Amino acid sequence: MALKWGKSFIPVAGGLLVAAALVRFLILFSPAQSLALPDPFLEIPLRPAIFSAGLLELAAGLVCLFGKNLRLQTMALAWLATNWLVYRIGLMWLGIHPQGTFLGMLTDPLKLAGTPAGFVAAWLPLVFVGICYTATIDSWLGSRRENFARISCPACGGHIRFARQNLGRKISCPHCRQNVTLRRPEENLKMSCYFCQGHIEFPPHAIGEKMPCPHCKMDITLKEPA
Repeated sequence: MALKWGKSFIPVAGGLLVAAALVRFLILFSPAQSLALPDPFLEIPLRPAIFSAGLLELAAGLVCLFGKNLRLQTMALAWLATNWLVYRIGLMWLGIHPQGTFLGMLTDPLKLAGTPAGFVAAWLPLVFVGICYTATIDSWLGSRRENFARISCPACGGHIRFARQNLGRKISCPHCRQNVTLRRPEENLKMSCYFCQGHIEFPPHAIGEKMPCPHCKMDITLKEPA
């Protein structure tokens, strides 16, 4: 499973993206003539560029807030973060160093540039990108971990790791070469008492131990079902 912090980050990221999208949509109502200028990297007018960015942020934010697939949510965040990163690198490649803050033109009148608040606002997107990538990698590793299980060999106690698609198969233990049936780690084994045919359940690690039957009280040796 993905780490708990990753799961907690998803709705927070969704809320931030929806808020950022709403801010961009508000910018579109600004009478500023600069909105008619072309974006230096995309080479399209700023107004449709801002509108497109807002739509992407809104879509990704809604997926994070209301989606159920953790891997899809983290991939949406990573995709959006990659687009932002490519855009910023493109601006730097052109020799353009954006002076705007995280909220864009709406915060420019606050004169945050050069202040601690402006520094935080300028670096916050980069931190956000890093967390998005971390959450995506964590989700991918978590999904891989879920596809594998680990059990102990009933004969020698050695650990055996296997793909869950092989549940039920019999293999030779890689440590002692005894035959082992691949089972879920939490799955109890079942057998019938030799004397009274009563039903007995026990964990795999108890194979080979002697115990009194819970029904007839006769001593029996626990064996793996055939």
